[in-house]
Amino acid sequence: MAQLDGKVAIITGAAQGMGEVHAHRFVAEGARVVLTDLQEAAGEAVAKELGESALFVPHDVREEADWDRVIEATLERFGTLDVLINNAAIWSTASIESERVERLREILEVNVVGSWWGIRKAIAPMREAGGGSIVNISSIAGTRGIPEHGSYGASKWAVRGLAKVAASELGRYGIRVNSIHPGGVKDTGMFLIPEEEQARSFAGQPIPRPALREEISNVAIFLASDASSYITGREHVVDGGLTLW
Repeated sequence: MAQLDGKVAIITGAAQGMGEVHAHRFVAEGARVVLTDLQEAAGEAVAKELGESALFVPHDVREEADWDRVIEATLERFGTLDVLINNAAIWSTASIESERVERLREILEVNVVGSWWGIRKAIAPMREAGGGSIVNISSIAGTRGIPEHGSYGASKWAVRGLAKVAASELGRYGIRVNSIHPGGVKDTGMFLIPEEEQARSFAGQPIPRPALREEISNVAIFLASDASSYITGREHVVDGGLTLW
C-alpha cells in the first residue's frame, strides 16, 4: 500500500523546482494532487504528465479570491482536502542596509501571507473531513541568522512560527501543522552553486553534498501520511547536518 493512498493534497508553487517534485512524488504514493502556481503553461504541463490524479489551478497565493477558487476546484474535482503543502516562495539576498522595503514587503506577502491564507482556507474542509496535515516549507534561514537573508529569513522564521501557532489552534480538529527546513537543495531557483564548486562548498557539513529535491519530498510525504499522526508543531530540518553546530 502506498503511503498516501486516498489522500487529496494541494501543493502551491508546483509548476517547477521542489514543488514539481513534490507533486510527482505525492501522485506516485497514491495521492490526488491539485497543483497551483502563477506559471500557467508550466503548471498545466506538469498536471498533464501526472494524468487523472492531478489538476492544475492558476493561483496567486497572496490573493484570498484565488485561494477560494483553489479550494472550490479541489472539492469539486476530488471531494475532500487532506493535505496542504505551503511550498510557494520567492527568494533573494541583500543586506538589511541595502534592501529595498518594497522587496521586503513582496517577500513577506508571498512567503508569509500566502502561507497564512493557505492555512486559513484549509481549516474548514479539513475539519469537515475529520482532520488533515498542513506542511509549511520553511528553510534553515528560519532557524539561523544568515547574513544577507534579512527579508527572506524574516519570512521563513514567520512561516515557522505560523506553523506552531496553527498546530496549537487546530489540533483539536485533528489537523496537524509542521514545518520543513531544507538546507541547500539542487535544481531549485534558490540553489546557485555551480557543480564544480559543490564539493568544496559542502565539504564542511556531515553529509558533504547538497540535498536532492526528492529528499525533501520524502519528509513532506511522511508528514502528510498517517505514519506521522502524533507529530505536530515541530520543525523538521533536512540539511545534511549543516546546522548541527
